[in-house]
Amino acid sequence: MVDEVILNDVPLQVTDFLSETVKDSEGKEVRKVSFNFKVTHSEYHDITTLLYQMVFDLKIPQSNEEFRAEIFNYATSVTNLYEENAVGDFSLVLLEVNGQE
Repeated sequence: MVDEVILNDVPLQVTDFLSETVKDSEGKEVRKVSFNFKVTHSEYHDITTLLYQMVFDLKIPQSNEEFRAEIFNYATSVTNLYEENAVGDFSLVLLEVNGQE
C-alpha cells in the first residue's frame, strides 16, 4: 500500500492512493494517480504554493516510479487553515505528461 508520494522533492503522507492507466485526449495511455492527504495550519502556505506549480516531478517510492505529472483535479475541505491547529483534507488527481511542461 502506497502511503508516501513526493512532489518536486516535497514528501507527502497520503491515504486512499490509486494508480491506473487511462487514455489522454490524444488516445495515448498515461498514468493517473489519485490520493488524499492532510494539511495543517503550519503547512498550508508551503503546500498551496507547491500546488500552484501545477506540473510536478512525481515520485512514488514504494512502487519505484517517477514521472512528470500535472494536476487533473484538486479539492480541499472547507477547513479554515488560517486558524491555529486547523487540519484540512486535500484530494489530488494527477495525470502523466510528457516533456518539460
